[in-house]
Amino acid sequence: MVSDVIDCSVVFEHGMEQVCGVLSAVEMFPRYLPGLEYCTLRDSAAGYRCGVGGVEHNLELVVNRRNRTIITIEHPESGGFIRFTLTAKSASETKIDVTMFRAGLGGAYAPQPENNRAVIDWVKGGLHKLENSLSGTATSIVSNSGDSRSLQLAILKTMVATGVVRAARPDRAYRQLNSLSKWGFTLGGGFAAATAKSPDEIAVIDDRGTRTFAEIHHRSHRIAAGLDASGIRPGSTVGILARNHSAMIECTVACGMLGVEVVLLNTGLASRQIEAIAARHELRMVFVDDEFDSMVRYLGDDVTRVSLSSHTAIPRRRTLEHFVAPPSATFARPARPGSVVVLTSGTSGSPKGALRPTPRGFGTIAAMLSRMPLRTGERMLIAAPMFHSWGLAALQISTSLRATVVLQERFDAEDCLRAIEENRCTSLIAVPIMLQRILDLPEAVRSRYDTSSLRVVACSGSALTGSTVSRFMDVFGDILYNFYGSTEVSWATIATPDDLRAAPGTAGRPPLGTTVAVLDADGSVVPVGSLGRIFVGNDMLFDGYTNAEPPPTASARGAAMMDTGDLGFVDCNGRLFVCGRDDEMIISGGENVFPGPVEDAIANLPQVGEVAVVGVPDSEYGQRLAAFVVGRGAAGLDADMVRAYIKNRLSRFCVPRDITFLDELPRTATGKVIKRMLIEPPTAAGT
Repeated sequence: MVSDVIDCSVVFEHGMEQVCGVLSAVEMFPRYLPGLEYCTLRDSAAGYRCGVGGVEHNLELVVNRRNRTIITIEHPESGGFIRFTLTAKSASETKIDVTMFRAGLGGAYAPQPENNRAVIDWVKGGLHKLENSLSGTATSIVSNSGDSRSLQLAILKTMVATGVVRAARPDRAYRQLNSLSKWGFTLGGGFAAATAKSPDEIAVIDDRGTRTFAEIHHRSHRIAAGLDASGIRPGSTVGILARNHSAMIECTVACGMLGVEVVLLNTGLASRQIEAIAARHELRMVFVDDEFDSMVRYLGDDVTRVSLSSHTAIPRRRTLEHFVAPPSATFARPARPGSVVVLTSGTSGSPKGALRPTPRGFGTIAAMLSRMPLRTGERMLIAAPMFHSWGLAALQISTSLRATVVLQERFDAEDCLRAIEENRCTSLIAVPIMLQRILDLPEAVRSRYDTSSLRVVACSGSALTGSTVSRFMDVFGDILYNFYGSTEVSWATIATPDDLRAAPGTAGRPPLGTTVAVLDADGSVVPVGSLGRIFVGNDMLFDGYTNAEPPPTASARGAAMMDTGDLGFVDCNGRLFVCGRDDEMIISGGENVFPGPVEDAIANLPQVGEVAVVGVPDSEYGQRLAAFVVGRGAAGLDADMVRAYIKNRLSRFCVPRDITFLDELPRTATGKVIKRMLIEPPTAAGT
């Protein structure tokens, strides 16, 4: 039973002005009070929209400072309110008397409480976190590791629960473990182990046909033998420039078996960038789809070009089939498997080559599976490019699950839905722009395809806006998982559908074996709710760049961690929120603004298909906000409408001064917006 009126009080060891400032910032309350999903400004300066339990409510903020400061947050629909009465006990001590009226209505300004004690604990808990923020208490560190023994037990439980490890015929179990001991937890080791367990199961379906696990494993072995016979030795480096298909997989696996380093070339690179990468890495050979021949045409004669197309039309070009040796051919197993270099997106400059580490055990697989319900026997459509770390990671985990992977060489939203229906896909691995393209299809087109087989849609590669999250789950159900990570740290957090329903903008919580901390400029952990640099610790931090210094590292509570380059905060529920890159922050008139919230707000307009916000030089304010908008359909939209919409929802300094309408935004091959191309002169953007 909850009383109509509930009172409690706390004392902050801070001055009145500081306490008044944090209690008046209603938009910050979701960071400190569990159950509040969001608080955003409404049309009036003192009005807020507040999400509680999936229901939106209106709140009003009233601050009365005549005799003593009284801060009231009212819920007009129910008449409920929470009132903070501040009394200065000294210059550095403030008493807060709290009165809550009609809290038991549920959804007024707090989650549905069970009794008076629950209401008081909720308020005092939130106020305690607010005081920690003022005091600088180090609380923004979230770990899912534990001690070594408990972590290993959790990994084993995850492997058994997902079916990766289970009782099997002794001979097959022995062959599976022997394959892993021979090739390690590499991509080649994954196919070898899957072959030992399920040789005749279909591993890959693409436009070229189907391949079983045994066919991919044995063909890759024969390709490795053929490359060895042609003079490609352990320690050599080759490049692969290809779309998603089985030949690309076989080539990558073969090079790993042979101990050859593979540089996965982004299909969105310019020819001169590829030439620079080839020179820097001393590429001996480049495997390339015919459609990208113009990008490798002017490589030196010392770089052999090999076609991965099924039937090459390029004169005198050898194909991959040329290197498929007879089944009896062998080669010496190298001391260590070949490494893989993944190129960063290069959205802010030249792409860097990141050396991917070789997984050291089942912990890498367990990390992803601990927060995404993938199971053995999945039918997995990998739409994300496999030259990107996200698509490559999905391919890696597919072998452990002995999943059938469905590949399409080009992404088309309707073809993607068709492939899901035809192959009864249970999971989709995508990047955010792909989900946006699917949502942009007319409802009549989407409804033609039965996608009910989907259980997991896993998205990563760039920021996933809250508006896209909500729209996608409203259409396809609560099957969306947001994977936050980078080429450098692999994974950091995963947001489940429950996380995303509660807070559509969250990046989620760390998976098994992972620690995430938010640190200040001095490397100290900041309080919950405070902004700082996001650092990640896990056993798959990358092995460094091939052409740049690695990101900064730090240690927090004994965990070795690496800087992601992003700024964000951890809320009271232990969820991470990413605000943006530290180099994307816009300082306008002395106010710090991140593009993300502004982009998300504009994206909520039904007439907006895509949007990007950047900072541009301004003689008066230092920088000003510029928004680049792609319209949706034929609905009318002008710059004044966009400005008015933002003015009524965010702070005044978040309103873009410049608004430009475009037909499309410049993007990388993985869908990231290349913001520098929006503001660079055309000649500079093309270099």
